[in-house]
Amino acid sequence: MENKKLNILMIDDHPSMIEGYKSILSFNDLDYDLNVTPAYNCESAYHLITDIQSKPAYDVVFIDLSLPPFLEQNIKSGQDLASLVRLYMPTSKIIILTSHVEAFVLYKIHREIEPEGFLVKSDFTADELLIAFNQIVTGNKYKSRTVQQNIQELMANDFLLDENYQQIITLLAQGIKTKNMPEHINITLSAIDKRKAQIKEFFNIEKGSDEDIIKEAKKRGLI
Repeated sequence: MENKKLNILMIDDHPSMIEGYKSILSFNDLDYDLNVTPAYNCESAYHLITDIQSKPAYDVVFIDLSLPPFLEQNIKSGQDLASLVRLYMPTSKIIILTSHVEAFVLYKIHREIEPEGFLVKSDFTADELLIAFNQIVTGNKYKSRTVQQNIQELMANDFLLDENYQQIITLLAQGIKTKNMPEHINITLSAIDKRKAQIKEFFNIEKGSDEDIIKEAKKRGLI
């Protein structure tokens, strides 16, 4: 019996990474023949995703988050490309591969894209990539260890995920004083102070300043 063909789009700005993924996946045990199309930046990936006439139907799309942008179309990252895949190829399975380990970055992708596969590059071996791929193409989802742990940590501290918390961080980064925040956000000053205390506790900077909050939020990928 002839093997089923899988059309795969791999988007990564390091050609050696794409070759590595191809080499690993060539040993998949699902009897698939893989037809891999590479893209090395947001511009080439944008055209491959949106040019409906010329593209094959991609069964799986591998996306690295950090990529050279395509500013003419306001495509700044792999997350923007993943949103395009959802729009233009809703049946394609998305596998996000990233070097980012910041909990807020990972949670944002999890919430907004809901990829079928989500792996931090430092987490997985060749064997784990094969396991993840086999699970994903047979209809399951897969998250690597760091993704699972960091998302669970944020969800356990669910106050961090509400919109007011994120607005406070953003306003601080814009230089807005705490006493003036009620003019910009629809909660009281006492509620703002309480949330700032929760933020500092989560960031382990209980005695820190607004600058320390901003620094830590940037480090964690929130702003």
